[in-house]
Amino acid sequence: MTLTIEITSDFICPWCLVAETQLNKAIKQLNTATEIKQIWYPYELNPTMPEAGMERRAYRTNKFGSWEYSRQLDAQTIQATKNDGINFRYDLMKKTPNTLKAHRLTWLAASLNKATEMATRILNGYFTEGKDITDIDTLAKLAADIGMDRQQAQDFLHTDAGVKEVREWEKQAASRNIFSVPTIKIGREIIVGGQSVEVFLSALQNALMQMTKA
Repeated sequence: MTLTIEITSDFICPWCLVAETQLNKAIKQLNTATEIKQIWYPYELNPTMPEAGMERRAYRTNKFGSWEYSRQLDAQTIQATKNDGINFRYDLMKKTPNTLKAHRLTWLAASLNKATEMATRILNGYFTEGKDITDIDTLAKLAADIGMDRQQAQDFLHTDAGVKEVREWEKQAASRNIFSVPTIKIGREIIVGGQSVEVFLSALQNALMQMTKA
């Protein structure tokens, strides 16, 4: 049997990193022989963002009214996750990125059964290392970090491959009642936001029980 987890996420959202971190901790605690497969669906919180992204301070000052308030929001995520092993480095982040290329690279990784590894590497690269995830060379290096061919990733991102598929999945989000990220479907349960390990573990256990009763 295989338990499929559907994850709708965007690489610009800090709570998506939180959710993936907590979900993976829960999976390890589950200690089951059942195969668990994560399927990643793209979502762009800023679909009109310029391809190269925007300078983060200017963008967030305009969006939130002041840089001070933007920094308060950053501090909230740091405070909320201080015991979760996530080291947010907002001080290293120079851009607010367009995430289409990152979603396309994850789509490519899925064809190699590496979607979860790729998505996790991109999220950590952006939020804990300040990587520019609009940059093709940077994304190709992140792909190489998880064992993908760097040149293949680079060549792929220089084309339009995957754009149609990513856009189609994004259009389908509303039909799946998804209007925010992260949204994670485990069995019959829908979990929204960066929830605790306990929340994910309970959902996983319930899903496994449902599978055995089916």
